[in-house]
Amino acid sequence: MGESLLPGSFMTEQRPSTSSAGRALLLGGGAWLALACAGAAHAQTSLASIPQVPAVPAPPSDGLGDDGYYLESDLLIRDDQAQKMTARGSVEARYQGRTLRADEVVYDTKTGTVVANGHVQLINTDGTAEFADHLEVDEDMKAGFARNFSARLGQNVKVAAATAVRRNANIQELNSAIYTPCEVCAEKPTPTWSVQADRIVQDKKRQLIYYKNAVIRVWGAPLLYMPLFWHPDPQAKRSSGFLAPKITPYSKSRGLSYEQPYLYLISPSSDVVITPQINTKVNPFLNVNYRKRFYSGMLEARGGVTYDKDFDIHGDRFGKATSRSYILANGKFDIDEKWKWGFSAERASDALIFDRYKITDVYQQRGLFTSDDHRLVSQLYATRQAQRSWFSVSAVSVQGLRVVGTSESGTANAFENSGAFPLIGPLIETRWEPDSPVLGGRLRLQGTGVMLNRSESQYGEAPYYLGAYKGQDGVDSSRASVKADWRTSTIVGNGLKVSPFAQARADAYSIKTYLTAAAAALGDDDKQTYTRSLGVAGVDFSLPLYKALSNGGSVVLEPLAQVAAGSESSRVPVVVARDGTKTYLYNEDSATLEFDETNLFQANKSPGFDLYEGGQRLNVGGRATYALPDGRGGSILVGRSFRTKFDPLLPVRTGLQSKSSDWIVSATVTPIRGVTAFARTRLDSDTQEIQRIETGIDAYTQRGWATIRYLKDELDANGNQQENFEARGELKLTKKWALTAFGQRDMVADVWRRRDLGVAYTDDCIRIDVIYQQEDRYASTATGIRLQPDRTISFRLTLATLGDTGYSSSK
Repeated sequence: MGESLLPGSFMTEQRPSTSSAGRALLLGGGAWLALACAGAAHAQTSLASIPQVPAVPAPPSDGLGDDGYYLESDLLIRDDQAQKMTARGSVEARYQGRTLRADEVVYDTKTGTVVANGHVQLINTDGTAEFADHLEVDEDMKAGFARNFSARLGQNVKVAAATAVRRNANIQELNSAIYTPCEVCAEKPTPTWSVQADRIVQDKKRQLIYYKNAVIRVWGAPLLYMPLFWHPDPQAKRSSGFLAPKITPYSKSRGLSYEQPYLYLISPSSDVVITPQINTKVNPFLNVNYRKRFYSGMLEARGGVTYDKDFDIHGDRFGKATSRSYILANGKFDIDEKWKWGFSAERASDALIFDRYKITDVYQQRGLFTSDDHRLVSQLYATRQAQRSWFSVSAVSVQGLRVVGTSESGTANAFENSGAFPLIGPLIETRWEPDSPVLGGRLRLQGTGVMLNRSESQYGEAPYYLGAYKGQDGVDSSRASVKADWRTSTIVGNGLKVSPFAQARADAYSIKTYLTAAAAALGDDDKQTYTRSLGVAGVDFSLPLYKALSNGGSVVLEPLAQVAAGSESSRVPVVVARDGTKTYLYNEDSATLEFDETNLFQANKSPGFDLYEGGQRLNVGGRATYALPDGRGGSILVGRSFRTKFDPLLPVRTGLQSKSSDWIVSATVTPIRGVTAFARTRLDSDTQEIQRIETGIDAYTQRGWATIRYLKDELDANGNQQENFEARGELKLTKKWALTAFGQRDMVADVWRRRDLGVAYTDDCIRIDVIYQQEDRYASTATGIRLQPDRTISFRLTLATLGDTGYSSSK
């Protein structure tokens, strides 16, 4: 047979007429690997012909190493005159963990080309496999050809083509190709969904994938045809190109809407996505998203602009045409290991711009302070955090976009007056704890300072959105506070935990331009100052009692108590009349005070600084917990607060004014695995009637899931009654079909705010949702003004490995 044509170590398995050829065949396999992977992410034809038995890579313990080669076949023929080597019959070649199998492999020693015929298989080290009837690869692996190509790749992806061609190192193509991640077999030859194309071309230099005459099919039926399109190569880390479009076939206000994002790479660390939205009823809208990464942080800026008139839900335009735009930008940067700074810039020229043009991901946290629904928060901040200290300085501005009523004529929406929101800044917060204990306990020192400035008043006898005080100055104030907090704990006797604590605080206020009807008539807008010193000391007690049960569970009973005494409750008085007889109790940051289990055992239950809970009081309660090894169990907490005298400075609605406070009850129970219920309530101290309750159930089973929430508040922070019900869930009717539902009811206004009912189909590679949604909106509970209901039918198609594309119609 002669000597081996290529150098390198090799092993042979002895069979009749068997010899070793080594590297030439294996190089051919490596070249085909590059060819197959080029099309692997994109297409497939003759899917059912792909072998269903998963290929197994050669074991790493075969002893070949990185440079060893292995070849075996039933017959090996060496033709020195034709300068060819031919292996026939169950040919198998291995190299670096890859395996090439075929009925026949021919190596041309003169040109270096390799030809494999009959049941060709290439099995890669990761277990993926490519198949063909015929393949050819040149010596330099720059060009190759395969016929009846198919592949089984990761994530259950199958791809096939009539022919696969590698024209050079940069251009590879599949012809008459089809791609799917769905199950395909002889019993199920048609996949749930697939993409067919006459030609798929991969341009590695440009990092783009081109499609010609592509058709997306669902259950064999054509869904979408595209004569020509292209997108970035999925194998490329980053590449310019078109992204998946978003189509809204019908919207009552905008008509047919088409959004086509285009990604442009500016540099290795920055890019921009340009997304024009084309509408048939209204003018186009352009969205731009710029992103930039620095060695020390990141910057993102989203914006949009159009030039159009106002339009209503029917798409009828009115008023004067003008430019309308928005910006949503944020940045975060590291100065060093401890110092950081950042910002967010959120503004809109039109309060309804996000709703009208269906712009998503708007109300998100982009800095230190969270955003709220239909409110934009702009902020600038710097922070320093060390192991035992914290410092921050920030400034915050808020723009309100909520509809709060209608104009005096009743013909247009009235929105929040953003001038009534304060400009917060600077806001300084600092905290420090010494390394060593002080008097045997932990000492924490805190300091804060803030300035609030309003361009317009938020007060008035008439609703501010009707303009009663529009254009008049609001309340401006400044506050500085310092606080010391000391606490320690020790165990006494058989488990009694005793935790003494002490707090001291000093505040200084400067308030000006307070406006009421009486003050405006008298012209009282002078600056006023106020200082106060506050303090409290007390002890927390707890005695957990534990008992193990014979069934492996346990019961824990824990009596709880807190004794606290200190300065009296305090609110900042502001004089609003020249004779000094009329005062207003200033309260900017503590208006949302709620009395519940989270602050039952806090010495000062107020969430802010302006209101301070003081006096002598006793907070008592008890907690019981029952737990089983399988996760079932429950817990309940009952408690209330007692004080030595009536406290008129605490809000009536909290139930804290009386000597004996309202009852606080909080319970959680898991009666069976997967089902958890909770209830948090406050009961009137005298009648035990419910003043506030939050309750709900979360259930998860193999057949689906459900979440139910109910809230009732006799008097909320805005002085209104609340009663809301919300439910959502999914029920699996079969393995693939499910019902989805969502409902949100305002029981005070006696209206369903939103109702959704949907049908979902899900299998291994597709999810289809059809949802009917009706939204009944009110301007506010106080006004009772009802806006026009919005009804929508949405269709959402989610394809495995291709992301999701939403289609919706509104009416």
